[in-house]
Amino acid sequence: MSRTPQGQRASLDKQPHEVAAMFDGVAARYDLTNTVLSFGQDRSWRRATRAALDLRPGERVLDVGAGTGVSTEELAHSGAYAVGADLSLGMLHAGKRTRPQVPLLAGDALRLPFPDGVFDAVTISFALRNVNDTDAALRELARVTRPGGRLVVCEFSTPVNPAFRTVYLSYLMRSLPAVARAVSSNPDAYVYLAESIRAWPDQAALAERIGAAGWGRVAWRNLTGGIVALHRGIRE
Repeated sequence: MSRTPQGQRASLDKQPHEVAAMFDGVAARYDLTNTVLSFGQDRSWRRATRAALDLRPGERVLDVGAGTGVSTEELAHSGAYAVGADLSLGMLHAGKRTRPQVPLLAGDALRLPFPDGVFDAVTISFALRNVNDTDAALRELARVTRPGGRLVVCEFSTPVNPAFRTVYLSYLMRSLPAVARAVSSNPDAYVYLAESIRAWPDQAALAERIGAAGWGRVAWRNLTGGIVALHRGIRE
């Protein structure tokens, strides 16, 4: 774990206690910081995730890496019963203060506290990248999903236009940490954010890993030019 006078950030080996502590440090202003850094696009990404899940009233959906529950709250607009789980107690406490009506509980993506096959759909937004065993997390998501249930992974990805990709990577490594210093309660965490995005697999590579973890009919759709991608799969 790297530490500075302003806060702390996880290393790229993503030990769970480091990741949890890092997100505890950003919890106070997490939602605001995300909106500022994404130029407000985070709202449209959440809506797109809900649409991709094709939720129906009465279904049960699990939102892993839910943080403060802003994504879980969006899923509930479908009429489905949405529950969020997150590793960071600081994020959960912040969420319960601002969204007391949203069911949020502590849970590790590698050891979810649910029986097999209890959810009609599962999703993880901007959190799969923070798990130290991506493949095990994808298998764990499959475990708690009924056969025929749906998965949507919403995650940062690789812009498809080479010129735009160059500009985007420059923003990640130079401008994003500077903006974070102005608005975040733990700006060092956003240095990790930039590094972890740059190290993350592209759309095709992630789709292959999702398929290997027990999900069929895997496909993806780019959002915002590929800054974000939605990967979908069906539990086999």
